[in-house]
Amino acid sequence: MLGYVIQRLLQSVLVMLAMSALVFVGVHAIGNPIDVLISPDATQDIRAEAIRRYGLDLPLWQQYLAFLGRLLRGDFGTSFVFGMPVLELILSRLPATLELALAAVLAGTLIGVPLGIYAGYRPDGILARGIMAVSVLGFSVPTFWVGLILILTFAVNLGWLPAGDRGPVMEVFGVGWSFLTLEGLSFMLLPALNLSLFKLAMMIRLSRAGTREIMLTDTVKFARAAGLSDLTILRRHVLRLIAIPIVTVFGLELGSTLAFAVVTETIFNWPGVGKLIIDSITALDRPVMVAYLVLVAFLFVTINLVVDLSYALLDPRLRRGGAAA
Repeated sequence: MLGYVIQRLLQSVLVMLAMSALVFVGVHAIGNPIDVLISPDATQDIRAEAIRRYGLDLPLWQQYLAFLGRLLRGDFGTSFVFGMPVLELILSRLPATLELALAAVLAGTLIGVPLGIYAGYRPDGILARGIMAVSVLGFSVPTFWVGLILILTFAVNLGWLPAGDRGPVMEVFGVGWSFLTLEGLSFMLLPALNLSLFKLAMMIRLSRAGTREIMLTDTVKFARAAGLSDLTILRRHVLRLIAIPIVTVFGLELGSTLAFAVVTETIFNWPGVGKLIIDSITALDRPVMVAYLVLVAFLFVTINLVVDLSYALLDPRLRRGGAAA
């Protein structure tokens, strides 16, 4: 097991190094932030001083090495626009995105997996067909359109829920959370619902496919011959056997939701990391853009590492294979 963990850690370090280089070069190729930060009427001396102050006069490879040196110290630089450390800026917005992503993925998983198992267990039933129809809608309808419809229906026409913003928060250890207050939950409900529809559809499809496959195996036939009830079979055998793909999708969806909740946060004016990166792209705030993309890459590498280690715990064959390698 130790050899398997070391192998995965080394792979993760190499992937992060490659991704940091790609991100740094890519972001520095999309525009010159001086054109946004400095007035067009500024003199050449002022422009040259700004370029020197931000370190943009150095060759790209020197800028990258300087970035890596700061990165190893936990320093992502200072935002051109906000004038504060980038890591501090991102961390101040992260709780809003984190609670929204967790609510969406947990809701999609806790509701979608039981529905998918039922649809796979009774594939010809009316309820199962209705569940699959919902999953089709979840995949087909664009997120921005669903968000606008939710706002129009529940905020504008019915007036039940707020249309946007985060609302009041309760601070715990200096971090504000919306879900700890009833009013904060009301602000959180529509964006979380909007984010969770695609996750719900994916979990339904995944669970149904796994259940249909496992119900035809000898394991289930022997369990029925032993006199086990259908509920026991579904709980002890089916759910356990489909756990690996569910763990994989849960981890990847949590990572993608944290990284790319941009549309939902923009529609609902949710002050999270997604809204921050949109504002940074508009202003060509390079330090924020680079730090965000590097952290996204780190997030996915970490999630994949955790998923791989979870595989090893769920399937002993992987531990033996990693040790042999």
